[in-house]
Amino acid sequence: MNITVFDDLDTLYKKAADTFVDLAEKSIRKNNRFVTALSGGSSPKAIFKLLATKEYSEKIEWDKLYFFWVDERWVPLDHEKSNAKMTFEALFDNVPVNKEQIFPMYKDGILPENYAVEYEKQLKSILGENGIFDFILLGMGDDGHTASLFPGEDVLDENEKWVSAYYLKPQEMYRITLTAPLINKAENILVVAFGESKKHALNEVINGEYNPQLYPLQLIEKKDGLQFFTDEKAMG
Repeated sequence: MNITVFDDLDTLYKKAADTFVDLAEKSIRKNNRFVTALSGGSSPKAIFKLLATKEYSEKIEWDKLYFFWVDERWVPLDHEKSNAKMTFEALFDNVPVNKEQIFPMYKDGILPENYAVEYEKQLKSILGENGIFDFILLGMGDDGHTASLFPGEDVLDENEKWVSAYYLKPQEMYRITLTAPLINKAENILVVAFGESKKHALNEVINGEYNPQLYPLQLIEKKDGLQFFTDEKAMG
């Protein structure tokens, strides 16, 4: 595990974009493809916008990239709260990615629980039975959740399914998410978490007693491929 503390967010975002490009190059050189799972939120959006700029986009072999999502609110793809909508607007609509290699975590006319099963099949069609992503981008909420792994929810105990969908009562909506065991298989994981509001949870995740029911990000194993990008406000 590696923790990098940045003085300003612009530098953090650029380092995250550089990391994406570097890992993509290495994976393509090794396996002729780069399979990743993306998160939603303001931080990923800033990173995606950077990747869409000429400085970064020309360094990437977009036709060899495969994109999944870490989690999603169960809303239509054109809904303002859709992670996929944000990603298309910030990134995919502005680069020569193969749209058939993008796998949104939503489908009309199907129950979320049933689509979780279908999404797992899509994952296995690309990743195979080993389920190893080349790269996963994660965030962390003020409460210590990551993906749609929220404190106290049954999904935290899932150890067989790759994908789970459930009704999140506090938000009065369904969520669909990759599970912790699948995320932990990834070669590289980058957690972006910064700001004063993240300070308590981040300290508990990194230094506190192991209690993933309270701080679900602790479910992510502290291994060599795990990186945290943060700032002084969150680490101070």
